[in-house]
Amino acid sequence: MERGNANKTAFRSGFVALIGRPNVGKSTLMNRLIGQKIAITSNKPQTTRNQIRTVFTDERGQIIFLDTPGIHKARNKLGEYMAEVTENTLRDVDLILWLVEPSDYIGAGEQAIIERLSGISTPVMLVINKIDKVKKEDILRFIDAYRKALDFAAIVPVSALKGENTDDLTDTIFAYLPEGPQYYDADTITDQPERQIAAEMIREKALRDLEDEIPHGVAVLIDRMKEREGGTLIDIDATIVCERESHKGIIIGKQGAMLKKIGTEARRDIEMMTGTKINLKLWVKVKENWRDSDVLIRNYGYRDPEE
Repeated sequence: MERGNANKTAFRSGFVALIGRPNVGKSTLMNRLIGQKIAITSNKPQTTRNQIRTVFTDERGQIIFLDTPGIHKARNKLGEYMAEVTENTLRDVDLILWLVEPSDYIGAGEQAIIERLSGISTPVMLVINKIDKVKKEDILRFIDAYRKALDFAAIVPVSALKGENTDDLTDTIFAYLPEGPQYYDADTITDQPERQIAAEMIREKALRDLEDEIPHGVAVLIDRMKEREGGTLIDIDATIVCERESHKGIIIGKQGAMLKKIGTEARRDIEMMTGTKINLKLWVKVKENWRDSDVLIRNYGYRDPEE
């Protein structure tokens, strides 16, 4: 890539992993930094299941963000897969961003992450998220508590939701990236295909709208995604997979009301992503205990990104 004269600032690039306990705001932060919704968000654990790769490019360089599943104890084969994705991601990145809640209490979950990070040579930047929820004068206390726990490359307080201090975070990330090539075209924002993003947007609405015990057992498959002649409408047929017959009834809802709600909300997001009107049709199918089936986990799109 042409860099211009020698006086120009060197082009920096690298891979940055986002880690943290469930619900600390990793996906919200990534969406904020790249300026577009790619990763889904909800207030439930295990929202992110796959490694999601997004790209930020400007005149300074290119940052490839890798959003990982939350660090948690695996309870089934899907959980084991998610833990493995996170471990594999940490092995081969230039920088790790560890997101935490704004607090001076470092609990058992955070201590476990500290132990894991202490054995890694990759630089770790602490990001204290959700500062919009605390008093500004308390932030220094939170920084001091974590500074004593691990030797961080930097500590940056932000609000991913409000966009507070996120520009400073981007500046700091570039400072720790090496000189390198442009891995993706400047207009690339993700390596995820539209079908996968559409499926995740549908799953996000299920996560938000359904009862607590159901979303963990939900997967979404795009059966068909085809643009009509003239490019004015895209037809999408999708299946929501659940683990129990009783869950199927809840997902459909009384007279189909819940399924219609999920579809309406998902359609709006998909239309924003594609810039095209969407005709979305949803079905619900039961596959008992699919989260403990190696075959079904792979069939539903959960596999090592290096495969």
